[in-house]
Amino acid sequence: MDAFSSSFVSSTTAFSNQNYIPSNLSTLSYSTKPNHVITSVRIEDKPPSSSTTTINKPTTSPQPPPTRPSSSSSSVAVRPPKQQQQPRSPPTLPGAIFNAFDDIINTFVDPPLRPSVDPKLVLSTNFAPVLDELPPTKCHIEYGTLPTCLDGAYIRNGPNPQFLPRGPYHLFDGDGMLHCLRISQSGQSATLSSRYVNTYKYDIERRAGHPLIPNVFSGFNGLTAAATRGALSAARIFTGQFNPANGIGLANTSLAFFADRLYALGESDLPYEVRVTTEGDIQTVGRRDFDGKLNMSMTAHPKIDPDTGETFAFRYGPIPPFLTYFRFDQRGEKQPDVPIFSMTSPSFLHDFAITKKYAIFTEIQLGMNPMDMIVGGGSPVGANPSKVSRVGVIPRYAKDESEMKWFEVPGFNLMHAVNAWDEEDAVVMVAPNILSIEHTLERLDLVHALVEKVRIDLKTGVVSRQPLSAMNLDFGVINPAFVAKKNKYVYAAVGDPMPKISGVVKLDVSRGEAEVGRRMYGPGCYGGEPFFVAKEDCSAEEDEGYLVTYLHDEKSGESRFVVMDAKSPELEIVASVKLPARVPYGFHGIFVKESDLRKHS
Repeated sequence: MDAFSSSFVSSTTAFSNQNYIPSNLSTLSYSTKPNHVITSVRIEDKPPSSSTTTINKPTTSPQPPPTRPSSSSSSVAVRPPKQQQQPRSPPTLPGAIFNAFDDIINTFVDPPLRPSVDPKLVLSTNFAPVLDELPPTKCHIEYGTLPTCLDGAYIRNGPNPQFLPRGPYHLFDGDGMLHCLRISQSGQSATLSSRYVNTYKYDIERRAGHPLIPNVFSGFNGLTAAATRGALSAARIFTGQFNPANGIGLANTSLAFFADRLYALGESDLPYEVRVTTEGDIQTVGRRDFDGKLNMSMTAHPKIDPDTGETFAFRYGPIPPFLTYFRFDQRGEKQPDVPIFSMTSPSFLHDFAITKKYAIFTEIQLGMNPMDMIVGGGSPVGANPSKVSRVGVIPRYAKDESEMKWFEVPGFNLMHAVNAWDEEDAVVMVAPNILSIEHTLERLDLVHALVEKVRIDLKTGVVSRQPLSAMNLDFGVINPAFVAKKNKYVYAAVGDPMPKISGVVKLDVSRGEAEVGRRMYGPGCYGGEPFFVAKEDCSAEEDEGYLVTYLHDEKSGESRFVVMDAKSPELEIVASVKLPARVPYGFHGIFVKESDLRKHS
């Protein structure tokens, strides 16, 4: 699961012989760095366990985490070289007092008692943050050949807290870090870099040397915790320690490339423009409001129409209008907002879908739950089992909501939309449905998502639903050329359990028995969301291309970038790149081809 918005509070057997490492790699010997297991006070080195590969254990003693140099406070400046970054600000008396008060809250008022916010559990194994950024570092292509269509960059976003949590911490609360694999020279060269997104929050906290802005998903559970942390934040604002007008977002969820610009996204803030250099480094360019036309926040899942070059997006929040729809033209000019007042209560809308005619939103059973926070000491966001889910359909070029139609779809809780298309007087949408919505924030390991094909007759209002797989699947992707058009193939990640990804499944959505391919990564090996990269041949079929993702072996501590043949039933691995550093589990990624990177140079 990736991060939801902080706007509200600011079964089948695996195919055999499908190990993620081809058999001829198992005899290779590598040296590896130890895994890191996080506790509430320190990071400890954990020696790697036995594995199918032979590991040369490190001979040096564990070292403490390196001190990170600070960065400029500007939210619009490109990241300077490390040696030129400004030193941290000296501690102040108000800062020391507020930190002491923060420690009291985390120790006595709201300690991390629940498993979902206990950093010793949340940040264990490969969910632990990497200790520091990684400058561009050459990688070893250990198996196969990287296809020439992969010349460009694969970048994956995800949470990586820059400070060890002092108190409660949720998986969604980490600072955004981008892990970028730059591929060049017709697939002969691969370079990895890992950089934080220089958000306003990241910059001011790095300069201060400690957290300033409270964790959204773990910091407001219960009235007492909300009141005390709210008062502390107000005091920090009053004394000038941070200014929420500059944004409090993490930019840790996804990436999007539109109008020749690359953006790191988190739906509680504006987009942050980033850039990949020819050397493979990542630079934060700045926080973007599109000439003042975009305010507050934007979804982390905009939809780009590959035929028109337009980008469609939305934002949502706790006050009316609870939903606002908008778009950007092909030049990146933001068009006027379309407020949706017919959504009468605040609901999480993490994702949506578009067709050539419509935009489709889902009002789900997850929303504000203030009474549970006040009475039960729970989160201010929770499930409402009595609420009937609705799907709203609006013309995608609507200037207002007068033509929007809502359809009741009981028990349909969409977090990630895969695709949608038009069929005569109907719209069809493919998306995973969260069957256990009450566990979405608290027990991700109990979440089960069933991929469904939902058809809505816009004239009669009849809604039909077809399950496509009984497996626990999420993070579904398609060939990007088929966004908003009828597609045949979906590639979805296997939760075993969520949020760990143990494999990928290929579905044929035109069939009743939808599964047509599968790749399981093997014991102790987990990956992330797959991303489809099409072959360069314009006449190629829909599934002519490759799936790419980062994998991590929890036994050896090694991370890899793998390339799978998207057309083969076994999703055969055709290339593997051994990465020079551990890449933690994360959220969503993107591939940007070389020609597009040059436009943004």
